[in-house]
Amino acid sequence: MTLFISDLHLDESRPGATEAFYRFLRERAARAKALYILGDLFELWVGDDDDSALARGVKHALREVADGGTRVFFIHGNRDFLLGEQFAAEAGLQLLPDPTVVELEGRRLLLMHGDSLCTDDADYQAFRRQVRQPAWMADVLSKPLEERRALGRHLRQQSQSMNSRKAEDIMDVNAGAVAQMLRDHGADLLIHGHTHRPARHALDLDSGSAERIVLGDWDAYGWCLAWQDGRCELESWPLPQA
Repeated sequence: MTLFISDLHLDESRPGATEAFYRFLRERAARAKALYILGDLFELWVGDDDDSALARGVKHALREVADGGTRVFFIHGNRDFLLGEQFAAEAGLQLLPDPTVVELEGRRLLLMHGDSLCTDDADYQAFRRQVRQPAWMADVLSKPLEERRALGRHLRQQSQSMNSRKAEDIMDVNAGAVAQMLRDHGADLLIHGHTHRPARHALDLDSGSAERIVLGDWDAYGWCLAWQDGRCELESWPLPQA
């Protein structure tokens, strides 16, 4: 079995979601061949020197799964794009570029976080280009940890304020961008997160039929896509609420 998850947004203010993730790792991921985490594992990540209990706990839990034989892969999201090689090595993760194509049981799967597909949101795309610049990231990571945490909280509040004034459809993926991405990579199945709109969408491309599967965010429910023997199922289950 291969599992795909995204948008857990783990944070110390939501211990129930964190415990649910640990349980998922023990009961599902530990029995899987591979686990793909498609971004936003954390609500906020400001550097691999994060010494919080949450960072240590997640690192340990992932390492146990990886040491048990499950291959664990990670694509950066818009909340945790500063997660680096140090954390990956300590947690047993393999970092993948966004997008990534994987071959699974004879099919070409295109894996993404999904934010780069929201091309109608010009302000966000401009911000994304800025913060993904190596010089910008290096400058941020050179600052003291507490200063980075304060900067991260400020950027998050700014993002929430801006999003509250945007039309919902602007923050969803652009259909043309999705089709072009599938054509460019010769894939007929796109799996992504980011939009918090879990669903399966049938697509008609010039090259034939395709599908887009959107993973859900771990808020009221936990979500994963489970792939086994050529079939995949989008699963959900209720999460404990504080």
